[in-house]
Amino acid sequence: MPKSRKQTKKLNTEKVRIIPLGGIGEIGKNMTVVEYGDEMIVIDCGLGFPDEDMPGIDLVIPDTTYLENNADRVKGIFITHGHEDHIGAIPYVLRVLNVPIYGTRLSLGIIEGKLVEHGLDKQADLRCVNSGDTVKVGSFELEFIHVNHSIADACAIAVTCPAGTVLFSGDFKIDLTPIEGGPIDLTRFGELGKKGVLALLCESTNAERPGYTLSERTVGVSLEDIFNGCNKRIVIATFSSNVHRVQQIINCSHRYGRKVAVTGRSMLNIVDVATRLGYMDIPKGTLIELADIKKYKPEEVTLVTTGSQGEPMSALYRMAYSDHDKVTLSENDLVVISATAIPGNEKLVTKIINELLKKGVTVLNDAVADVHVSGHACQEDLKMLHVLTKPRYFIPMHGEFKHLKAHYELAKEVGENPSHILIPEIGKVIEISEEKMEVTGNVPSGKVLVDGFGVGDVGNIVLRDRRHLSLDGLIVVVAAVDIDSGEIVSGPDIVSRGFVYVREAEALMDEVRTIAYDTLRSCLDKNMKEWNAIKAKVKDELTDYLYAKTKRKPMILPVFMNV
Repeated sequence: MPKSRKQTKKLNTEKVRIIPLGGIGEIGKNMTVVEYGDEMIVIDCGLGFPDEDMPGIDLVIPDTTYLENNADRVKGIFITHGHEDHIGAIPYVLRVLNVPIYGTRLSLGIIEGKLVEHGLDKQADLRCVNSGDTVKVGSFELEFIHVNHSIADACAIAVTCPAGTVLFSGDFKIDLTPIEGGPIDLTRFGELGKKGVLALLCESTNAERPGYTLSERTVGVSLEDIFNGCNKRIVIATFSSNVHRVQQIINCSHRYGRKVAVTGRSMLNIVDVATRLGYMDIPKGTLIELADIKKYKPEEVTLVTTGSQGEPMSALYRMAYSDHDKVTLSENDLVVISATAIPGNEKLVTKIINELLKKGVTVLNDAVADVHVSGHACQEDLKMLHVLTKPRYFIPMHGEFKHLKAHYELAKEVGENPSHILIPEIGKVIEISEEKMEVTGNVPSGKVLVDGFGVGDVGNIVLRDRRHLSLDGLIVVVAAVDIDSGEIVSGPDIVSRGFVYVREAEALMDEVRTIAYDTLRSCLDKNMKEWNAIKAKVKDELTDYLYAKTKRKPMILPVFMNV
């Protein structure tokens, strides 16, 4: 008899490429490219907010040079949910990339509002899908799987191509008692695990936090305690996109006979979209205009507002600093901050709380009451997803490096092979087959800064100058010179901004003027004709003098006119 041979499954050597363009080592700006063959799709298209070292910058979006250079290969943008860090860059990307955008109804409703503001709604190709739907695009099949999050209509996306299935969790948590929409579809994740998941790309925001994420209904219980017997006006600041939170606030207000007014641009927009699309149900007569709140006693009114992150010029910020045109806060108000500060916003939130307390306002936040629960999976939720999907490879996504590292360790805890786990980097090409996962190259990547109407026209040099100006101020040296005769016709005059007040430092400014004159005179006596060289000499001499006298280095800007 012939010897029996051990049958081995032949490994699939087809390759899929994963290229993060944002959302790695940072909070926000989520965007990931998936490539198979000559085709590519994009998962999410988010923005980030500027760091402290980006003065004047409004928004930060991913560098999409790679997508622009391969525009004919991009088959579509697929959205997991409608938060800014996943959809905020769409109006900017659509200016250079004309592709269909797939998302659920609420996500597309929010996107459509943004496109109208940017004048792009007529050219956008928005394609609505529901959780459970599968979309076929080229070699890809994309399945939208229902998950719970702090916004309705959130989905994970399973991307299947000949190389296998790559599962994007999106932002999620396991909520078995959600306010609306049903619990996360754990059954489908288990089915995918049985069929085989080549790679899991899972969010890591709460990977450091032990336990399970609490249900949104926990906040409802706390709201009942707050409203019951409260004889003050209640002002609640929360994320505008958390329609289930806003719905609970409205329901509670209605039960206790309160009218509800909404303030803050993004809150007004989201409430309008969510109501129009049927994601919110506001009892008749409950919602009033902000201008009408004075018609009611404090205990008859609830205000729902933006500003839970302490954003300058948000509605709550303006209330705290007595700059709101319709709302004045006092000891007759109870302010509830129903959110946790995003990393980096802690100081902003603390400043607002301090200002509110100075006014005699009672303040509640998640440090003293259960007025907020996270929309992100904690460690036990993450473990559940890993165990259900049983991925061959794992790539932690969405978070700072400490979050990605914590998720890496967590994956090892549930038995995943450390050599099959890779912490990604923005712009690095990750090539995956059943045989192996490896980094094979780089693509153009980074941050594009949005300043007003300018997109990408502010770079490192401009930021350096802004930081310089903000730290040490500016001195302008103005003179009129006849370069041919070597005569100084007028000046130099000295203008100081943000450095010293000239009237209080006349002696210093007189010396600056003298040094500028002597340096300029010396250059002309040496028959120097090159303006840049003359300006550089004046800058160097003034910089050395001012640093010796003040230990400060203001920006020196010589303005010399040839007459």
